[in-house]
Amino acid sequence: MTPLVVAGVSALGLVAGAYVRAFAAGFGPAGHPGELREAFDTAVRTAPVPRRPYVVEAATAVAAALVAWRVPGAGGWVTAAWLYAAVVGVTLAVIDWRTWRLPDVITLPSYPVLLALLAPSGRWFDAISAGGVLVSFYTVMWFGRPTGIGLGDVKLAGLIGLLTGALGVRTAVAAGMGGFLLGALYAVGLLVTRRGTRKTEFPFGPFMLVAALAAAALPLE
Repeated sequence: MTPLVVAGVSALGLVAGAYVRAFAAGFGPAGHPGELREAFDTAVRTAPVPRRPYVVEAATAVAAALVAWRVPGAGGWVTAAWLYAAVVGVTLAVIDWRTWRLPDVITLPSYPVLLALLAPSGRWFDAISAGGVLVSFYTVMWFGRPTGIGLGDVKLAGLIGLLTGALGVRTAVAAGMGGFLLGALYAVGLLVTRRGTRKTEFPFGPFMLVAALAAAALPLE
């Protein structure tokens, strides 16, 4: 896309970030049946104006801009899937970091949405294959260490596999490995700064999502 289009998408991402912030605030550490509706109600009543400290808005704008800049070569339907994922991904990252949850009411409906968007792209088989492989890998990790990898991470891995698989095998592999690398670097940082120990746990979803976006932005294929 042209720089003007990327700038426009980034501006829309900044506006969307205001809704993301309000929507994510509706989810707490313990889920309840009506939280999705309450979160939507809160977001709808929110003015689309960025607020301090602008972190969520900036993250959504950057994610959307990177997708608009790097993904269009894969085709319009793949780009649409990634733009959807940019907004949902920031939402999940914010919720997970604050509550240690990746709500099923967001991750599970995203499967049919992404599958529908990717179906006309001609990359459906690659996307489904990568999604299946990544889910299987994370499932094994969850069985091996359920305190380190949660079921929410397993479900998120499938979504990341669908998205990155549509871009190519190398992108999917980079995303899968990148999450663990970023998580390991963060753990080392906690140790070095003495803000944690080897047993310190932290939400893993944000690292998976950042790695997926980074893999999409890099010229791997």
